[in-house]
Amino acid sequence: MDWDFDGEIISWRGPAPFLFVDIDPDLSEDIKSAAKGLEYWGQVAVEATIGRTRFTTALFPKDGRYLLPVKVAVQRAEGVGEGDVVAVWLALRYER
Repeated sequence: MDWDFDGEIISWRGPAPFLFVDIDPDLSEDIKSAAKGLEYWGQVAVEATIGRTRFTTALFPKDGRYLLPVKVAVQRAEGVGEGDVVAVWLALRYER
C-alpha cells in the first residue's frame, strides 16, 4: 500500500535527525490500519520519496499521528528544511 501527500517539515526534539514531515491525523489513521501487524515499538517501517531522493526509515507515533523522519542526507540532497512543504510518496515496508 502507498500514499502521495504534501506535508510540512517540522522540528521536534525527539530522536535524530530532529526534522520530520508531519502527517495529518486522518492519513495517519489510514496508515495505522494498513500497517496492522507490521508495527514494532509503535513504529512503522516505510520507504519514502521526497523530490528525487528515495530512502527507508520508520514512522514515529506522536500525539495521534505519525511523523516521517527526514534524514540529513535527504535534507541536503533536496535542499529542504524546517517550514518547507514537500511532496511525499510513502509505502509500507513488509520486510525489515
